[in-house]
Amino acid sequence: MDKKSGGQMDIKIDGQDVGKLVIEGKTKCVWDLPKLPGHVLLQSKDRITAGDGVKAHNMEGKAAISNQTNGKIFELLNSVGVRTAYVKSAGEKSFISKKCEMIPIEWVARRLATGSFLKRNPGVPEGYRFNPPVQETFFKDDANHDPQWSEQQIVSADFNVNGRRIGQDEVDIMRRTTILVFEILEKAWATRNCALIDMKIEFGVDSKGDILLADVIDNDSWRLWPSGDKRLMKDKQVYRNLTTVTEADLLDLKKNFKWVVDQLDLLPRVSDSLVVILMGSPSDEEHCKKIAKYCKDFGLQTKLRVTSAHKGTDETLKIAAHYEGSGDKVVFIAVAGRSNGLGPVLSGNTVFPVINCPPVKPDNVTQDIWSSLNVPSGLGCTTVVYPESAALAAAQIHALHDYLVWSHLRVKQLNNFVTLKVADKMIRDMEI
Repeated sequence: MDKKSGGQMDIKIDGQDVGKLVIEGKTKCVWDLPKLPGHVLLQSKDRITAGDGVKAHNMEGKAAISNQTNGKIFELLNSVGVRTAYVKSAGEKSFISKKCEMIPIEWVARRLATGSFLKRNPGVPEGYRFNPPVQETFFKDDANHDPQWSEQQIVSADFNVNGRRIGQDEVDIMRRTTILVFEILEKAWATRNCALIDMKIEFGVDSKGDILLADVIDNDSWRLWPSGDKRLMKDKQVYRNLTTVTEADLLDLKKNFKWVVDQLDLLPRVSDSLVVILMGSPSDEEHCKKIAKYCKDFGLQTKLRVTSAHKGTDETLKIAAHYEGSGDKVVFIAVAGRSNGLGPVLSGNTVFPVINCPPVKPDNVTQDIWSSLNVPSGLGCTTVVYPESAALAAAQIHALHDYLVWSHLRVKQLNNFVTLKVADKMIRDMEI
């Protein structure tokens, strides 16, 4: 700390000039950032707690591990388009976030029945699988042990958060976002043969009135069972289960938490799913570039090729054989009008999916589409008209094996839902 003129102390945390302490919790502090209006610094503590803070221990190194875990999770969510308050890591134990007023509700998603759910729902066996995940809400109130609340209670509470009233529309948005976040991370952890059992998240409202996923997501936020085996759990439940806590126990917990960080480092961060867009003529380049742009929006890799199934059949088959032998995960999009032989020839000579997207022109639209639809028996190429539709179809195929592409698609669906919700609310509130 350095002293300013007048006796006030300058405070630096992880190299950041911080202002007043906004709030201090059991495991973190939130600091104002005077040089970055509208933002705060969240600083983790070397502290682990359970039972609303009744059980608590210092755990050297936890702050850094928590900050790493949180950063990797939010960077992943940001990369696929989830709207979050997280901006960037600020140092070993802290990160910069958009300043939000927090909504006092914990949003929980569960894939398997375990823990407190079993106590509240006697008769449900442990391990019962929820499809879709069960979503629960809890009012943040340590004195009363965070009681479970229904959606009706949340709406009836009529929270006003940073100028935004939390009504049914807002509850619907947060419920859908909770399930989305859980399923994205569930699929991410599945790539490491680890089951995400349940998790909790929180939301805040920024100065613009936008609802953002906020606070912290770390090893205190979820249950993780490697290989789906509860006995191998790596999360804070291990600490909750301890009747006494020794230094050796804390060391084992730290190893578990570090294991989580190491696994997150191994998650695929860039999709290796490829869409090869083949055009029958270079005159179709602009149409193909539109398809490629939409594909990239879904995180897909793209390649553009020029080949004519009519004028250069051998070359078309060589291109197909090249990608079949490459080991890449490929979907072909065929762009050809008039008498479309490109899509059908590809479909008849590859096991990879083929999508026709003819570059239709107003003076020949019927013939162009019909030549792509009226294919011989035994061929499975599908036909769409719009570039976005072609990219969507390719993304949905790749989403079967690629959690990043799946996540982009699900975020797009959520954004469509939110856009309609907002538009509907504006219309409802409009005076006629």
